[in-house]
Amino acid sequence: MGTLDKYKVELKNMLTDTAEYKYQLDNQFFLDLDAPEVQKGQVNVTLKVRKTSGVYQLNFHTEGKVVVICDRCLDEMEQTIESDDRLKVKLGEEYDETDDLVIVPEEDGYINVAWFVYEFIALSIPMKHVHAPGKCNKDMVSKLSKHLRVSGDEEEDDFEGSDELEEQPQPIDPRWNELKKILDNN
Repeated sequence: MGTLDKYKVELKNMLTDTAEYKYQLDNQFFLDLDAPEVQKGQVNVTLKVRKTSGVYQLNFHTEGKVVVICDRCLDEMEQTIESDDRLKVKLGEEYDETDDLVIVPEEDGYINVAWFVYEFIALSIPMKHVHAPGKCNKDMVSKLSKHLRVSGDEEEDDFEGSDELEEQPQPIDPRWNELKKILDNN
């Protein structure tokens, strides 16, 4: 992680109780981390560190654009992200990470925030990555729409314009009505 040394935040030797760091992440940052979720992007990160009674509050504000794969057509697409995240850090004997607290060795006196920044970025990406209507790869969409047809004579909505297939109401089996009568009697 030698290329990620600029993301080390000095805690032990902080001169004041607050500090602010600004990072401009580009494609090289994501390549250096070699993480699977995000490979490209342009993201600005503002980190504010505040020391209060032995605990360091790290507040991250992240905003920018990352490149992800469209779930529908498998082409790259830009996804806008913005998030505010918090991390509590404490100095201790050895490195330890729990849900809400990170302990870094006091002898080191710093924390490298590169991986935490990446995780905050990855968590701010919506689960569904889909181009805006009409922007997907037309060849792939036409191939997908062929495979989504239930039968040759049924007409479906244009795949590109619908985010989800509409469900048709199914008739209820009359045997369920008889079973409901049993439940109503109890």
